[in-house]
Amino acid sequence: MKTKKELIAYLLSGGITTGVNYLLYAGFMYLHLPYLTANSIAWAGAVLTAYILNRRWVFRSENHVVRELASFTAMRLLTLLAENALLWLLIGRLGLLPIPAKVLVSIVTVSGNYVLCKYGVFKRNTHCRERKVILS
Repeated sequence: MKTKKELIAYLLSGGITTGVNYLLYAGFMYLHLPYLTANSIAWAGAVLTAYILNRRWVFRSENHVVRELASFTAMRLLTLLAENALLWLLIGRLGLLPIPAKVLVSIVTVSGNYVLCKYGVFKRNTHCRERKVILS
């Protein structure tokens, strides 16, 4: 049951994060920034939103914030690289429009982000759980 609640919370927070990402991306495209620049800046806003929502609401993490944020950002950099490479391919080489290309790329990156977060960044710290039991 916990995994199902976690997945639903992840999907909802992912929807919010994706909304932030698309709004920023569309806004920067409207300002005529190059699509890779627009995507990279939008990524930064989305990463901050995603970290806060994932830490507090989805995975309810109690790990060290600075270390966890650094890990989260580092893993999301992999996503940014993949996202920019795919956007370059879809827009720069195949001629797709920026917004539809961004939607297609998001299908790939959202799945990858869940796996990276669940098993990399927000994995349960057994030391913290053991300490809670002792203090209870």
